[in-house]
Order: sequence, then C-alpha cells, then structure tokens
Amino acid sequence: MTLELYKEVALTLDLSEYQLKAGDIATLIDFVPHPTGGENGCVLEVFNAVGESIAVVTVPVSAVEALRADEILTVRSLAQAS
Repeated sequence: MTLELYKEVALTLDLSEYQLKAGDIATLIDFVPHPTGGENGCVLEVFNAVGESIAVVTVPVSAVEALRADEILTVRSLAQAS
C-alpha cells in the first residue's frame, strides 16, 4: 500500500523516547529527504484517544505502514517514564 499524506499509519517499531510502541497509530503529515542520502523519513503527529496532540516525531519510511481493513484499533495507557 502507498503511504498518503494526512492519513493514519501504524508504527512498526517502538520509540521508547516518546513512549510509543509498534502498532500505535499516528497521522502522516510530511515526507522528508534524508540529509546524507539515506532512507527518507516521515513526520508523524501522534494523538491521544481524545484527539489531543501528544508528539510530533520523524521516523524512517520503513518504520510506518498503512492501515489495513483487517486490523482493529485498541487502547493502551501512555506509560510515564520513570
């Protein structure tokens, strides 16, 4: 599937520095080229369950995937770093 701007995507890896886990949903807000010719990136905005923005992160394109019709959303608590 092709990734589209302003569509929801799922993370494929954990981002512990942001308390995000593989499977978390984010909105793809931009594509960015790698500054030294490596893998291009995606800028994502992450929202909590009530629609409040909680993070904006940049990840490699390979760290996200389009949502599929055979998937179901779930809810988890955002664990606070200790």
